[in-house]
Amino acid sequence: MVKLGKLNKLKVKHLLTMGATLDGGALGDILLPRRHMPDSIQEGSVIEVFVYLDTDDQPIATTETPKVMVGQCAYLKVIDVNKVGAFMDWGLPKDLLLPFAEQPKPLRPGMFKVVYAYIDKASKRISASARLDKHLHEENNLGEGIEVDGGFFKPGDEVDALFCGRSDLGYKAVLNNTHLGLLHHSDAFQNIMIGLAKKAYIKSISPEGKINLTLHIPNKEQLGELAEKILADLQAGSGVSFLTDKSSPEDIKQKWRVSKGSYKKAIGALYKQKKIEILKDKIRLVD
Repeated sequence: MVKLGKLNKLKVKHLLTMGATLDGGALGDILLPRRHMPDSIQEGSVIEVFVYLDTDDQPIATTETPKVMVGQCAYLKVIDVNKVGAFMDWGLPKDLLLPFAEQPKPLRPGMFKVVYAYIDKASKRISASARLDKHLHEENNLGEGIEVDGGFFKPGDEVDALFCGRSDLGYKAVLNNTHLGLLHHSDAFQNIMIGLAKKAYIKSISPEGKINLTLHIPNKEQLGELAEKILADLQAGSGVSFLTDKSSPEDIKQKWRVSKGSYKKAIGALYKQKKIEILKDKIRLVD
């Protein structure tokens, strides 16, 4: 069965001057324009193509890979706006429609937006939505993990994060094209730009099922490296630091670019090794 808006492996039926016809099953013959035909194409061979609708709403194939497919999110540029909505550049000749009803705020040409690609039930066309909460899961009522195909999200799991918005608490992100999570300001140890795509990790899941993110998970090796840096900093200076386990997360982040929890574990390791003293208002090298 051919899936609109996704990659499909289709059999080549005929080679024509204008291109090749592919076996689209229930959709009938699908044209692959000549400009997209690989040199090795032959009648009877199978080729992987992306299938979408042309300007006449007829299925058409391309060997080009768009910037987003149905069921995915991407950070796209607005090319034009007319009475039906905004048109996004997704790397194909026919721009992707983002209807006004799917825009939380009106967009203008030149702006960028994280959108989700889906098949509109009424028109049967591939469309975009900036109302991500309509299409993605924001929480898990079970509270222990986020149910996904093949298992659960658990604290420590690595995810593909696409940052899509800001709030008073932190940065919102699309996770694996299926869920929404939040990177709190206290866990953002680098500049986060909307549209940034990078690996992140599940830090915790709240009792309400909200997903909290972190950009790294401290392991024993990382904590050991941080402890060495703290020790070297003390040795290079006066032997005293006024950053303690009671210091604010912001002050610790500004100095070491880590969370307060990671810092506390690192100085705790140095304390156990009897290399520092942890006093009420400072830490100090042991003579």
